[in-house]
Amino acid sequence: MGHVRDLPASAEEIPPFYKDKDWANLGVNVKNDFEPIYVVPKGKKKVVQVLKSALKGVDELILATDEDREGESISWHLLEVLQPKVPIKRMVFHEITREAIQKALKNCRDIDVNLVHAQETRRILDRLYGYTLSPLLWKKIAWGLSAGRVQSVAVRLLVQRERERRAFLSGGYWDLKALLEKDKSPFDAKLVSLKEKKIATGSDFDPKTGKIAKGRDVVLLNETEANALKKRLTGKPWTVTNTEEKPTTRKPSPPFTTSTLQQESNRKLGISARDTMRIAQKLYEEGYITYMRTDSVHLSDEAITAARNCVEQKYGKEYLSPQPRQYTTKSKGAQEAHEAIRPAGSQFRTPQETGLSAQELALYDLIWKRTVASQMANAQLTELVVNLQVEDAGFRSYGKRIDFPGFFRAYVEGSDDPDAAIDNQQVILPPLKKGDHPDCKQIDALGHETQPPARFTEASLVKTLESEGVGRPSTYASIIGTIIDRGYAQMRSKALVPTFTAFAVVSLLEQHFPDLVDMKFTSKMEQTLDEIATGEAKWIPYLEKFYLGENGLDTQVKVRVDQIDPGVAKAVNLENLDALVKIGKFGPYLEVKQGEEVITASIPTDLTPCDLTPEQVATLLRQKTEGPQKLAVHPESGETIFILIGSYGPYVQLGEATEENQKPKRASLPKGVKPEDVTLEMAVGLLALPRLLGNHPETGAKVKASLGRFGPYVVHDQGKDGKDYRSLKAEDDVLSITLERALELLAQPKRGGGSRGTKKPLKELGVHPDDQEPVNIYEGPYGIYIKHGKVNAGLSEGETIETMTLEKALPLLAEKATTKKKTTRKSTTTTKTTTKTTKRTTKAKTTSKTKE
Repeated sequence: MGHVRDLPASAEEIPPFYKDKDWANLGVNVKNDFEPIYVVPKGKKKVVQVLKSALKGVDELILATDEDREGESISWHLLEVLQPKVPIKRMVFHEITREAIQKALKNCRDIDVNLVHAQETRRILDRLYGYTLSPLLWKKIAWGLSAGRVQSVAVRLLVQRERERRAFLSGGYWDLKALLEKDKSPFDAKLVSLKEKKIATGSDFDPKTGKIAKGRDVVLLNETEANALKKRLTGKPWTVTNTEEKPTTRKPSPPFTTSTLQQESNRKLGISARDTMRIAQKLYEEGYITYMRTDSVHLSDEAITAARNCVEQKYGKEYLSPQPRQYTTKSKGAQEAHEAIRPAGSQFRTPQETGLSAQELALYDLIWKRTVASQMANAQLTELVVNLQVEDAGFRSYGKRIDFPGFFRAYVEGSDDPDAAIDNQQVILPPLKKGDHPDCKQIDALGHETQPPARFTEASLVKTLESEGVGRPSTYASIIGTIIDRGYAQMRSKALVPTFTAFAVVSLLEQHFPDLVDMKFTSKMEQTLDEIATGEAKWIPYLEKFYLGENGLDTQVKVRVDQIDPGVAKAVNLENLDALVKIGKFGPYLEVKQGEEVITASIPTDLTPCDLTPEQVATLLRQKTEGPQKLAVHPESGETIFILIGSYGPYVQLGEATEENQKPKRASLPKGVKPEDVTLEMAVGLLALPRLLGNHPETGAKVKASLGRFGPYVVHDQGKDGKDYRSLKAEDDVLSITLERALELLAQPKRGGGSRGTKKPLKELGVHPDDQEPVNIYEGPYGIYIKHGKVNAGLSEGETIETMTLEKALPLLAEKATTKKKTTRKSTTTTKTTTKTTKRTTKAKTTSKTKE
């Protein structure tokens, strides 16, 4: 249920008594020891009523929330709200099993007020940070933007990396790769020196110039020189000059913490940090794993014994580590008094024994393997290096042999299949010794380009935040979700790409509040919170120093509010662009001065600073001043086909938009197709979408191919029985795919848990009296819900699948349907008004006030 009390989320929640106070909007009385206003949110009032009713007539109250700052605070808030008149106990446990609960009941304690104060300090400071800085962003850049202590630092990391990528200058270099053979065993070798001088590689280049860095004495080959060298070496004798074998040992990784679980789940399973925590929460509540919010890599004796039993039973005694392994937590000030994340209980259920499925099974399997591997023997490897000479050119070949796989047999970091990973890790070389003369079968000249630093993925961002001590791992999932939801970043092929808005916000904060977006500030704050939690530091003096005084946040904002020029704050200066990018009410746009006239053009929603090139700027401005580009005349209708760039990228349009024809036929270009590559035939095909491929042999329903915002797809349209979609593979073409191929794709299981049309209900309640359509209960990514047609409604509090009936469901569906209609009508009215009053129309982003 989370917190039953919190600071007011809106002006509506502020009690009348406080409304006239000048600090009321903060929800914190900054003039009186930072006394917070706590209110019971509307959605939690029923929970409180239920708890108060349950408290009547009982002998004692046991508070059993999580043993961390948040959990301790929730227990304290419960006491404040419930005001129990019976004895109170504070019970803590880290796994939901019979033994753990019984042990916890025998070892209860009092509420730790220091932990409560640490959480209050964090909550109040985040509120002051967000509610003081966010209004400044609204005034100076755009309404609805938000600043947050961890959020803003994370966004700054993304922007800094993107700046590095934009400033990066690529360098080109060439080398040679040879295919050699000894005793019919092939192996590769790479050119490393010429005339005893090192050959240039990517690490020898200066990213700021694209040239060889100063002080590097290397040979830089171009294409002509590489091909000439290849020709000269072809047919010449090769000699092994020396070989080296180096034994190495690999130790297993520690069991999972919150952070490492999020990283590996993202790398191996492709699950976001937010979804990883949602699935882990469910596994914990159902008793499959221990508590999933922890900084600790420690394992209890019970867990070590269970893990070692698993190793012995599944892999044999030789795969056990000689001694039980105990890991120590490296993250400074790890506050949670928990174990690492592991399978629950004194005997670990194997993944196959759990009865779990889909993502829950995959995540449990990951946790099980990592825990078991932590008690396994080291992997023993031998690294092999062979140096070869052909005339004045030196080549080198690398190999790796796994002498004993050890823990690799159960778990290899970053790989789904341990057996395949073991094979992939081995690079077999034939037995070679000094003086051998292997045969050269082929030499290839290879060109390379140095690459800019990689963008952050969820996994690498979480790793960086944790290593710098910014925030807590338990908050990373929600932080990354907020960054994406607020439009500060877009997710592309697992990479987090910052937007123009992110650039503008980070520039303002860096220039005027550098300390607040410095990683050292928030990491020091976490240390202080840990000191408050242990009683070593006082919380009110810390808040006073942060907010009040000469260098306090309140003073800084009041001083700078008049210094910051909105025109400068809204501008995003990007190198190599003649146009200025500005953040407007409806999103980013280009601004160029031509003589006395200022020309503006909207930037498509999906376009980010990394995509914007001088050519794209010219196209957008030309489209604004000269109108859309004409491609050709449609051979059948005789209408002109235009190529335009809109909010979601380039598209083709049949005919002009007029009063009579306000919505001409349009079709987006397939991913990777540039406007200049569009032919008349392609445009005609795209405008003819969706294509009817034929009828499904089993249902007789239509099968179509089309192109959507997320790419090309085929759909099995069964009318009232639903639509079953499949994305096309890379080798498929939406304009030429056949019915046979579409049926192949539709026969494949749908990624993410099955198609909408064929999803089986958890319970059938009956048919709706109005239209005789089924009313069923389903499970979705956000929990259990009732479905009737297109209306979904959550279960009432206190109801379960078993207790829910058709009679109870109908009022819930009716209420949801009414709310949906009102929202839709309001949205439609707003859209019409916006269209009439604005010339430059782009999709307005949905925003909310602040996020601490």
